[in-house]
Amino acid sequence: DYFTGFTLHRKGWKSVYLSPKKFCPLIYGPLKMSWVQFMCYSELAFMPLLYCLSLWGFAFIPQLCLFNDIPLYPKVSDSSFNIFLIIFVSAILKSLYEVVTTGGQVRTWRNDWRIWMMRSITSYFYGSLDVVLNKLGMKEASFLPTNKVIDDEQVKLYEMGIFDFRTATTFLAPLVTVILVNIAAFVRALVVNVVDNDRDGYWEKMFGQMFLSFYILVSNYTVIEGMVIRRDKASIPLCVTLLSGVFSVFILLIGSAVLS
Repeated sequence: DYFTGFTLHRKGWKSVYLSPKKFCPLIYGPLKMSWVQFMCYSELAFMPLLYCLSLWGFAFIPQLCLFNDIPLYPKVSDSSFNIFLIIFVSAILKSLYEVVTTGGQVRTWRNDWRIWMMRSITSYFYGSLDVVLNKLGMKEASFLPTNKVIDDEQVKLYEMGIFDFRTATTFLAPLVTVILVNIAAFVRALVVNVVDNDRDGYWEKMFGQMFLSFYILVSNYTVIEGMVIRRDKASIPLCVTLLSGVFSVFILLIGSAVLS
């Protein structure tokens, strides 16, 4: 795309924004292109919506069930558990392979994976919500440019590989809420497992959900660090943590009421 655009502009072409009505892969694509092309364009067009829905589901549904002692995955001793294990491991290895084979490092892959999760529950979510509301005629789409000016402190943090959380509360609150809900579910599961001394095979039944919460917490350790450990200007403000705590309690209460 870069080289094509550069070449065309060098030859005098002018860019315009073209967005014809009803120009959707689901409607327009099947009649004008092959099935494979239709699937590719559909995946690109609906990727933000699919990512945000799936990530929000993985961030809350297994954890709420874990918090209420409801197993979702097969027992570790069950052979069908291997299916989930293979899918999980192969997805991670695939993304790692793509990064490494293109010259990246493990650290690059870890940060890309982390950013993908953060972006799915913030940018993709708000963008998809904006588009859906626009299509329903409830509001106009509003994609505003953000300030790209950076100072010396931001440059230093970037070079050190430290996240800068100086952004709007609407973007920080979902991240912190997800982390707090996962912490609550994981800690409660550990306490129940220790207090009941693994009664009725609790560990074996809940291992999949406990591991998922643990994986989310480890992958997003930078958010925990920004809430608890760091005290610099680029850390997560206490007011955001408290607000997210209220959201987390509300989500846990609603989830318990629905699942009970």
